[in-house]
Amino acid sequence: MPTSPARFIQIADAFRETNPWTNNEWLCRPDLVEAEKLLLVRANMDPMHCHPFHYHPHREEIIYVVYGRAEQWVGEEYRILRPGEMAHIPPGTIHATYNPHREPLVFLAILSPAKLPEELSKVPDPIDVSAEEPWSRLREGMPACDTLS
Repeated sequence: MPTSPARFIQIADAFRETNPWTNNEWLCRPDLVEAEKLLLVRANMDPMHCHPFHYHPHREEIIYVVYGRAEQWVGEEYRILRPGEMAHIPPGTIHATYNPHREPLVFLAILSPAKLPEELSKVPDPIDVSAEEPWSRLREGMPACDTLS
């Protein structure tokens, strides 16, 4: 990782982390580049895994599929997204990304803003609602989902 914010991030400079849903390669965030408005992560999701229903209270998001297929939910509606396709999620909108397929899923998640005012940054992000109605039953009869945790 670079010692100060940079203009270019090569793959060797990406910040890698594993969270309960994906193996991430952060390419744009304030500790890597001088970004105040954009976050960019390349998320790698294993087959039969997911990021269940959640929302970002103060950030909008774009999910852009690079490889594989995503069962992408925005509210109570979903589409199967293929490479080159995307979904826009407004701030506060409940959404989920599932990979009920046999191949890995690679997608870019672009969120804005990168930096929140201090009073907004105290709110947890993301907020999991997957155990709440109607989200807990919305996928009944569909392939089960695992997380990395």
